Amino acid sequence: AYGLSRQDARAQLFARYQRMEGTLQWYCIDHWSEELGLDIALLKAEVEQLISVHPYVVDFLRAMGEQGRRRVLVTNAHQKSLALKLKRTRLGGYLDGVVCAHDLGLPKEVPLFWEKLQQVEPFNPQRTLFVDDSPSVLASAREYGIRWLLRVLKPDTRSPAREAGGFPAIHDFSELLPSGRG
Repeated sequence: AYGLSRQDARAQLFARYQRMEGTLQWYCIDHWSEELGLDIALLKAEVEQLISVHPYVVDFLRAMGEQGRRRVLVTNAHQKSLALKLKRTRLGGYLDGVVCAHDLGLPKEVPLFWEKLQQVEPFNPQRTLFVDDSPSVLASAREYGIRWLLRVLKPDTRSPAREAGGFPAIHDFSELLPSGRG
């Protein structure tokens, strides 16, 4: 498209991605649709079969619910991506709340994000377990004071596990289940 070779297109796209990394625009479907002249939401919908629930996530969410723990999805995903993911995975029924970074105006990588999160979803940083696949997001949460942090080493079940990056880590959610449930 646009008269570019595949290699040149990839290089230009990668450069654009790098400029936006760590910002809310990095996650914004509307931004990338405008930037690239493509309907990104439609393209995501065309590959929605690739969206799946990670192993043992439902078991983990059920177990936390049975223990009376509040289960909140806090995501950088754009609202359109989030809606598609929730529809595809049907995880909404296992959650007590969902907070989208786009609604707060900051990505999770920014420490001020956590203050804004406190305003809409109050939590005790010393008693909160926060699980994420991004070291920069986990570092931001740690800087805010969230005590219990875990990194998911294999956020994409089709890719190899990543390095822990200085955080306690899990391969899948069976490692967090009470004995005998995973």
